[in-house]
Amino acid sequence: MSAPPPTGSDKRHFPDDASLPGEHFEVRQTHPTGDYTPDRSKSFPLSPARQALVEDIIALYEMKPTVERVKRYTPDCVYNDQFVYADDRYKMAGQWFALPKLFKSAESRGYQVVTNDRDLIQFRHEEAWTFRIIPKTAVINALVSLSLDPGSIDSNFIRVKYHKDQANDKDYSNEGLGATFKKWQADNVAKHMDSPEVKAFEADKDAGKEARRTYGSGGKEGNAPVKNL
Repeated sequence: MSAPPPTGSDKRHFPDDASLPGEHFEVRQTHPTGDYTPDRSKSFPLSPARQALVEDIIALYEMKPTVERVKRYTPDCVYNDQFVYADDRYKMAGQWFALPKLFKSAESRGYQVVTNDRDLIQFRHEEAWTFRIIPKTAVINALVSLSLDPGSIDSNFIRVKYHKDQANDKDYSNEGLGATFKKWQADNVAKHMDSPEVKAFEADKDAGKEARRTYGSGGKEGNAPVKNL
């Protein structure tokens, strides 16, 4: 496959209306094997603005949150991974600033950009998490999908509408007890964070949001087509 231009291909995945909340910007996919081990030598090149975005997201994964880095998300963003479903930037800030309470260290061991489209960047990412209480390190390979804000795609500070971290071959159904826990966790962590950095985003609690979309399944029958990314 030939690499798209560093500024992104012309392919569009989402609406062009920046006023729509993050729920409108979810990309869905399943993977043939669930192996997201990155190969940096095959990574697509990015423009300086897109590279800066990815580097800020990687820094957040490495437990280096700042107010400016959290501003990479729109107030009405959505974050969705195995453990968290956060549907505004206040909750998102709570997650990033809470990580050091759970982990002693977090190290990004490499990434590979596999999609660079007009409004979507996806990269394979390998991360090593060392727990604070239990002396154990877990290495996770995941597909990170950043759905880009239509209002900032052409700026020097690109923002994210929907951030998905997918570590398995299947996508999320967004249903059941697991999904309920993910949302409950995100809804409550920020409330208990005594941090001026998190409080800086308190107004975002009122950002526009819609009900979490459900799919019945995380497989291709749940609107998650197979993509060998």
